[in-house]
Amino acid sequence: MWVKNYYGFVWSCLVASFRGNARYYAWMTLLTVITLVGLNAYAKQLVYGLHVTGMSDHVSWGVYIANFTYLVGIAAAAAMLVIPAYVYRDSDMRDVAIFGELLAVAAIVMCLLFVVVDMGRPDRLWHVMPLIGRLNWPQSMLSWDVIVLGVYLLINMHVCGYVLYSRYQGREPSRWLYLPFIFVSIGWAISIHTVTAFLYVGLGGRPFWNSAILGPRFIASAFAAGPAFIVLTFQLIRRFSGYKISDSVLFTLRRIIQVTMLINMFLLGCEVFKEFYTDSLHVASARYLYFGLHGHEGLVPWIWAAVAMNTVSTLLLVSHRSRQIVYLNLACVLAIVGIWIEKGMGLIVPAFVPTPLGQVIEYTPSVNETLVCVGIWAFGFLLYTLMLKSAVPILTGERTSDRNGV
Repeated sequence: MWVKNYYGFVWSCLVASFRGNARYYAWMTLLTVITLVGLNAYAKQLVYGLHVTGMSDHVSWGVYIANFTYLVGIAAAAAMLVIPAYVYRDSDMRDVAIFGELLAVAAIVMCLLFVVVDMGRPDRLWHVMPLIGRLNWPQSMLSWDVIVLGVYLLINMHVCGYVLYSRYQGREPSRWLYLPFIFVSIGWAISIHTVTAFLYVGLGGRPFWNSAILGPRFIASAFAAGPAFIVLTFQLIRRFSGYKISDSVLFTLRRIIQVTMLINMFLLGCEVFKEFYTDSLHVASARYLYFGLHGHEGLVPWIWAAVAMNTVSTLLLVSHRSRQIVYLNLACVLAIVGIWIEKGMGLIVPAFVPTPLGQVIEYTPSVNETLVCVGIWAFGFLLYTLMLKSAVPILTGERTSDRNGV
């Protein structure tokens, strides 16, 4: 009997995800077209190799790994909904926590896709699969990253799937079957970004990453950009789906972003002081990033734009203006873009410039590389939209096993 109910639940979700108004179809068509353009660009990369990207022997990590790093933080931000919802028992946050967990699922899928496209030989992906490949565990930090990301994906899939299935059956989910996973996910959310930071810190040949506060910086920036992204997402959900999300939820997230942005800016200041006050040979990468090196200034306007965005965002958040939705949205957009630049191109690329031999070889993403990135982001939005389209009718009681609408 449960098998029949389960297949009915899956079929109901599929039906719901393909039904909508003209605006929904237009949005999904746009995302599908962009995804296919990205897929075509990736097919070209498979044929001609990483030569079609802007990466080289000197700068071997680029915008793919930059997006991977950023999205790990977006995925970890689901904890910022879970903590007030289940630790502090905020009923308003509990009603919307599942949307953050669905976002975590989409973000982790995008993370994995960015890792795949960054590999020169994706057919060798099986080497990093537990029980199949050889992970060199526990010595390899990459093996730890594979494990924590995979487990975090499974935890969020279980929680979302079980809660939605229970609501579809018209009953409250058993706390013992999902609540322990909720609390595990809080610690696991911190671990995925900590391990990602350790991937960089552990590379002794790259002094730009050799900082003990890189892990705390990762977590602070993740818990700022992630909730900022969720604030904007929640407003779109309540506008286009009709699901009721109160302003109290948005302002609870505002307080979280406010604190984490202050911590992020403080840690960034500590890092800048450490780099430039010592004025050692290892300051070359930071000097290239902030002021240029030997006439090469490719990232200078980007990082100063990021600093300006983060500063303005922080000032808005600590002022009373951000109690108005329009200014809160502006602060969130500035934080999202500013942290993407800072944690993306501003973190990954400078570690390779200059090279250990002192050569300054800059990196600029190619058009093909950019199309692949845009395609993956479009696929992530497509996946998240499909999950929301399936989840919202179940959460509102419009779609149940008694009236599945099929």
